[in-house]
Amino acid sequence: MSTNRRKFLRNLTIGAGAFSMSLPSFANFRQAKVKKNEEDQFESIDHGEQQFNMCGYAAPKIETVRIGIVGLGMRGSGAVERLSYIDGVEIVALCDKYPDRVTRAQKTLEKMQRPKAKEFSGEEGYKALCESNDIDLVYTPTPWELHTPVALCAMNNGKHAATEVNAGKTIDQCWELVETSERTKKHMMMLENCCYDFFELLTLNMVRNGLFGELIHAEGAYLHDLSREYLFNKNAYADMWRLKENIGKNGNLYPTHGLGPIAQCMNINRGDKLDYLVSMSSADFTLGDLAKEMAGKDDFFKPYTDMPYRGNTNTTSIRTHKGKTIMLQHDVSTTRPYSRIHLVSGTKAICQKYPGPERIAFGHEWIKQEELKDLYAKYSPPIVKHIGDIAKNIGGHGGMDFIMDWRLIDCLRNGLPLDQDVYDAATWSSIFHLSQLSVKDKSKPVDVPDFTRGAWKTNKPHDMTLNGGATTGVRKVKKS
Repeated sequence: MSTNRRKFLRNLTIGAGAFSMSLPSFANFRQAKVKKNEEDQFESIDHGEQQFNMCGYAAPKIETVRIGIVGLGMRGSGAVERLSYIDGVEIVALCDKYPDRVTRAQKTLEKMQRPKAKEFSGEEGYKALCESNDIDLVYTPTPWELHTPVALCAMNNGKHAATEVNAGKTIDQCWELVETSERTKKHMMMLENCCYDFFELLTLNMVRNGLFGELIHAEGAYLHDLSREYLFNKNAYADMWRLKENIGKNGNLYPTHGLGPIAQCMNINRGDKLDYLVSMSSADFTLGDLAKEMAGKDDFFKPYTDMPYRGNTNTTSIRTHKGKTIMLQHDVSTTRPYSRIHLVSGTKAICQKYPGPERIAFGHEWIKQEELKDLYAKYSPPIVKHIGDIAKNIGGHGGMDFIMDWRLIDCLRNGLPLDQDVYDAATWSSIFHLSQLSVKDKSKPVDVPDFTRGAWKTNKPHDMTLNGGATTGVRKVKKS
């Protein structure tokens, strides 16, 4: 492809918002890298029509969900225990690059009075696991790089897939997930646990009941200083993979915790869609200096000095097709309190979770905490009333991890559509790549692909009731 041709196509995909809005069908095109590591060279590829609509799809019931878990580090080890509490679940296979982690997970199963699982290990152990004929769901809490390959392998071998965030790191990967899910009719759910936190569920149900009026604007974030405790801790993430993800990429690298809950409030992919974004990053003021500091104490960190670390703070603004706006922020390397913001603003009300306490207003002042308790009692959705207290006792980020796991299993067992489908996974994850494109090009607008290929116009919001479900129990286990 000639340089002029590439520049022409680049101007089509990364250009003025007014031009892209004048071509509604442009959302049917994707932005794909022409050559790896070659900056800003993309071509548009028409994906045609949707093969099969996975939004609202009810797969055949699975009475006992047989699970294979790939990735047994920090997130995976917790998942083994949480899933062991759920009735109608068998953890039949465990896989990790490192065999000792598989051994440790087997001890967790023993503690939870569960049978021993088959073992897989090594760089590509997940492939053999996915090829097993006794697995229904492949659950993937691996490093980001493996989320898409494992999910694709699972679906192509007839299994449903559930993967930690982000589901995909590139637009290509997001499209692969969508097209594979549609072709195989296998669910691909991103495990966005923040959609199941209690305040997020409360505000979503209030939005559904009209208390916020018409939504106008929302804000979400992942603000969490990981720099010393995790990024530069050689005993935290295996092979320092999380630190490496912060090298050579400059954008919002972890968008879905903030975006997922507010996208559900705004019915994204179900009546509205993300249209385009602009993104800006600060310079790096901490990671490069910290690398040098750590290298001065330990030669292990010398390879991480003088690297192109991402800017500390990224701010991404998104406009929806209906003219609503979203602000996302990402910062995991400066001193600040943890926050996901979770601000939802409508014509009748506004809410905000961070900084605490959780707040809701129907006018110029936040309501009193006693009034908020009344709203919790009246508008907490059925899933919270059904499983919330149990989830708090079992744990996992205050219980939201367990609510998410229980709901996934209950939907599969009862043949119900999932709360989060492959289009949500692709759309929310796409900000990882698209924000980097905008940052590279001085914050120029970048279109967000329509992964539903037009189906967003008629897709229905996910069902917040427990109709047809809530048949899955929770085991009482006296841990050995």
